[in-house]
Parts: sequence; C-alpha cells; structure tokens
Amino acid sequence: MDNINAKTSVFVLFIYLSIFLASLTGMAGAADNKPVSPFEIDKLSKAPEYTLKDLNADKVPSSSFKGKVVLINFWATWCPACIAELPSLSVLYKDKILKSKGFEVITVAAGNSSGEVSEFVKKNGLDLRVLLDEKKTVTRQFKVFSIPTTFLIDRNGNIVEKFFGEYDWTDKEIRDKIEKLL
Repeated sequence: MDNINAKTSVFVLFIYLSIFLASLTGMAGAADNKPVSPFEIDKLSKAPEYTLKDLNADKVPSSSFKGKVVLINFWATWCPACIAELPSLSVLYKDKILKSKGFEVITVAAGNSSGEVSEFVKKNGLDLRVLLDEKKTVTRQFKVFSIPTTFLIDRNGNIVEKFFGEYDWTDKEIRDKIEKLL
C-alpha cells in the first residue's frame, strides 16, 4: 500500500510541476499568445527588432543599440531570482569603461505595469535602463519561457549567449565574455 501512495504522490507532484512549467511557457509564444516549447529559444540566433517604452514613456527602438554589444535581461518585480541579480546588473550598467567601448545593459520588465516597475526601481534604489513590456510582446519575440533570462548580443545583432536564471553580472568570467565582443 505504501508503494501505491508513493507512486500517487509522485504522479500528483509531476502533474503540479507540469502545470507550473506550462504557466512559465506562457511567457513565450507566438503573436497569437500560444505557449511554445522551451526549446524554441534554441532556434533564436538573431535579436528581434522591437520598440518598447522606458520609465519616462519614451519609445526606445532596438535600432538605437545598433553597433553596440548589448546585454538584455528579462525580469519581473515578483521574481525572487530577478530581484537578487538586479543589483549586480546595476553595477555592470554603470561600468564606464565598458560603456565607453560600446556596451549597453538593458532590462525588460515583463508583464508589470509602468507604475509597479517605477515604484520597484525607486524603492530598491536601482540605476538601470528599464524598458516596459507590459503585454510581454517582446518577451515572446525573444522566446523567453522563464525569468530571469538574459541575452548577450554582439555588434551585429547576433545572440552570442543565453543565460537562464540568476547570475552575478560582476563575475570575471562574464565580464571577459563581454570584453571579447568589444
């Protein structure tokens, strides 16, 4: 009898985990908002074109980063791993040496309203370039299925590396990867 209960518990856990993962895949999807497989992100080799608003409601097209090396991070105010890595992203964003060589850090708040993000940034004292993707349109274009997800993009718009989960963006290994592209 214990073996049956154990199998039932594992099965129920599997179902809950499947539902949870399916909800995360809702982060990505085609324009029709259908979830896609997490493997879709592997097919993405070029950064999509987009235009998003920043916290001042100014439109920021991806073309404004043409010729730069870009680190674009997708996050949300409710995500613990995102919150944990934002301070190190802020340090990287303020690095004057990297900026002078044509490096840009962009964060995209996925699914949060302008007010929520503004309040969050102010409350946490973050100094970052934040773009708003309230409807997750650009998040879907990048095939993001979980957050945080970050892309390192070269000067030609090619996605060089994808990072899933929380990172320390001040780590020497990551900085070396960025500097090789500059």
